[in-house]
Parts: sequence; C-alpha cells; structure tokens
Amino acid sequence: MRVLWLSPWLRTLTRVQVDALTSAGHECLVVTTDQHYEKVAARPDERVLDPAIKDPRTLPALARVTAEARRFAPDVVVSELMHDPRWLPMTRLAPLVQVVHDDRPHDATEERPWHQRTVLDHQTRSAAAVVAPSAHVAAVLSARFGRRVDVVPVTSDVPESALPAVPVPASARRDFVLLGRMSPYKNVEVALRAWATHVASSSFRGDRLVLLGNGPLSELTLPEHVEWRREHFSYADVLPDLARAKGSLAHYRLATQSGVQVLSMQLGVPTVVSDSGGLPEFAPPSLPPLRIDDVAGLVSVFGRLADPEVAAEVGAAARSHYLAHFSADRAAEGWTSVFTRVAGGR
Repeated sequence: MRVLWLSPWLRTLTRVQVDALTSAGHECLVVTTDQHYEKVAARPDERVLDPAIKDPRTLPALARVTAEARRFAPDVVVSELMHDPRWLPMTRLAPLVQVVHDDRPHDATEERPWHQRTVLDHQTRSAAAVVAPSAHVAAVLSARFGRRVDVVPVTSDVPESALPAVPVPASARRDFVLLGRMSPYKNVEVALRAWATHVASSSFRGDRLVLLGNGPLSELTLPEHVEWRREHFSYADVLPDLARAKGSLAHYRLATQSGVQVLSMQLGVPTVVSDSGGLPEFAPPSLPPLRIDDVAGLVSVFGRLADPEVAAEVGAAARSHYLAHFSADRAAEGWTSVFTRVAGGR
C-alpha cells in the first residue's frame, strides 16, 4: 500500500513507524518539518517544509510537495498533529486516517489556539478513520465525536539500532531518572517527597534521582541526592543514563500515553507510572501503576528497586513486555489493519 504520512511535529516517531511499515511491504512518503527537538538530516522518504504560515516565501516549496504527493497517488493519508490549513489539500488525496494522541491538554501550557483546534477537529470529524494510542483516549474521543476510534498503541521513537546494549546487568545499575519536559502535570513534587523519605530509609543505597529536562517548572526545592540537569537533550545524551537506571518515573498527574514510558520499557528499565489515563494500559504486570498522590507507594517502589538485582529482573520483564506488545513491528500490524479497512479496493 502507498502511505502518505503528514507529521509536522513527531518526526522521530514517524520515522520508526514508517520504517516498520516499509519492512512490512508498504511504500511511504513523509511530509514533515524541522520542529522536533531532535535535529536530524532529511531522508529520501521525507519532504521537509517550513512551518511559517504567514511567510509567502514558503508557498513555492509547499506547492511542489503537494504536487509530488498527488503524483505519489497514495492509497491512504495519515495526519498526525497537523493543524496547518495549507496542508489540508494533501489530506484529500486518499482516505484519511487522523491520529489523535491526547483527549485534552495536560495543563495550561499545552492549550492550543482556536484556529488550530478548528483544523484538528475538522479532520477528526471527516476522516475515514480515527486512531488513538490508548483505549482511554479512544473512549473519550468516541463519546465526544460520536464515531468509532481505533487503537494503535504508540511505540518508542528510538529505533532498536540506536539503543545501547540492553538490558543493562544488575552490576551496572544505578540511580533513578525522571526524563522529559518539566511541566506541572509531571507530578514532580510528589516524586520529590517520596524520594526524600526513601533517602532517609534503610533501603537507600546511595542512588540519585536525576531530573533530565527543561520546562516551565522553576520553583522546586530539591532534597538530598537529587540532581536537575535543566537542559534540552538529544537522545544520544540521555540514553546511556536512562538505560542503566534502576527505575524511570512516568508517575504523572494527567496522562494519556507516555513516550518516556515506552522508551524506558524498550531499554529494559523498570518504569513507575500512575493510574492516570492510558498509562496503566502500557504497564507490565511486574510493576503495576500507583495512585497519583500515593507517596507511600512510591517510597515502597524506590526501596524495592534500590536492589540492583531486583531492578535488573523487573527491567528485563519490562523489555519483554514492550517487545511483545509495543514494538514498531506490532504498531505496523495495527496500522496495516486500519489502512486495509479504510482503503477498501484501492
């Protein structure tokens, strides 16, 4: 099948999914931008457009890419977080599969202006199919728009070939990591309270809690043995630290799915999540979700995973769970099922 994938924001995730689809026999053309924080060179299957809507100098390139997309003659078009009205003609070249990652903004910093919401909602209502990353999001969208919503669980946006040697053995395990943009919904204050209690307990083994990422959070009182690396990181910078961690925190106050959660499981790292949104759907049986404000539960998990042998064992189970349910190949199977249904006899 010929797949035109419009993804101006999630460029690295699109690459992983498109590569899996190509391996499955599909032919893909990607239209994207350079807005993702992970800066990469364009590939032969990518067309990179300037997102500056108000700049007329961007129009010739857009016209050329739109004409190329028309010549590509796709059997299906995927639109993912695409709210540029200038791209809408490309969504009409074949049955549209609209991807909606979140059922609502995580907090006020993620509220979209009305004109972006209008374009996204229009696509969701008119698409041949709508896909969500979790049953939680699918249920909310189905009720809101009164239509069927398919579930294709999100995979990691790091290809297996880019990983360090995983899973890391017990002898090399150290520290706990909270990775990503430090926003209010990340529940950092609860994590810090639990960490302070863990450090004062007999289970503490000298590890650090390492916060990796910048963001709108600014006033944080850091207890002992906490390090905040407040920078924007590339994957190459953070993968070694994350891979050897005893645990990764995705214990969010509000969540629908988490790229950090699936990346951590892919690396074979125990991943502590809350019971918010779709996070429980991705959690392996070896480390069930905790309540959002369950400080005592977090303290208990810190104590359990402080033992490097336990951390390695639980991490290996997490990687097996990822490979069985959330790998790129599994995602490609889900996409193919949706594409086959909406494309019909094309």
